[in-house]
Amino acid sequence: MLLKDHLERSGAICFRWRSYLPMIFLPFMALALLRGEAVEFYVGDALGDVYEWAAILLVVAGQLIRILTVGYVSNGTSGRNTHGQIADELNTLGLYSIVRNPLYLGNCLMYVGLAAYTQAPLLALFLGLTLALYYERIISAEEGFLSAKFGQAYADWASVTPAFVPRLSGWRAPTRHFSWRMVIRREHPSIYGALFILFLIDLGFSQLATLPEAFPTAWLWVMLVATLAIGGVKLAKRHSTLLAPR
Repeated sequence: MLLKDHLERSGAICFRWRSYLPMIFLPFMALALLRGEAVEFYVGDALGDVYEWAAILLVVAGQLIRILTVGYVSNGTSGRNTHGQIADELNTLGLYSIVRNPLYLGNCLMYVGLAAYTQAPLLALFLGLTLALYYERIISAEEGFLSAKFGQAYADWASVTPAFVPRLSGWRAPTRHFSWRMVIRREHPSIYGALFILFLIDLGFSQLATLPEAFPTAWLWVMLVATLAIGGVKLAKRHSTLLAPR
């Protein structure tokens, strides 16, 4: 089997299970909490705080990339489908004009940021390298599908748009209006999941410390509001047309 065919075949398998890869790293993130706030221990509280905020900014940046991508796409593209490739049209504007795979870029930033927040830089680095190899295979499978479906249009776009590292000079503004309805419908699991993992990491640090600390009340309020919001979104999707595609 040619290497290209092998990458596409393994990429199709990875595509189906792409949402579950980060879960493999959750036990390692939990184990990292047992070491305590290791970065702060070695570099001090001030630099430790800078490190924590840098990790949070990675998470926020990744989610913003996903929001800005999903908010401008049409139905039938950039979805969460797992059983096969779907693309009713070729997205080439907005973030797709500077990078061919903005959603995967956003995922990488979020997952690496969450791993880094456990104060385990090596774990974050290893996760980043694993994601790079994983998404390389998924992208190979998607490129085969898109090339077959869109032909020269895809080849022309791919020839000037990087696969994973954005080229800002290529920016072309989207022609669609930004849709918060689309963002809420598609991105609420990702936003809530990131918040919940950050919450669990801080909870772990506060309870596993040699001298347990009082857990910040603000975190509890944030998670209460987020949980009520996620419940409202799910009810709206199931019992109303408020978030229905338009």
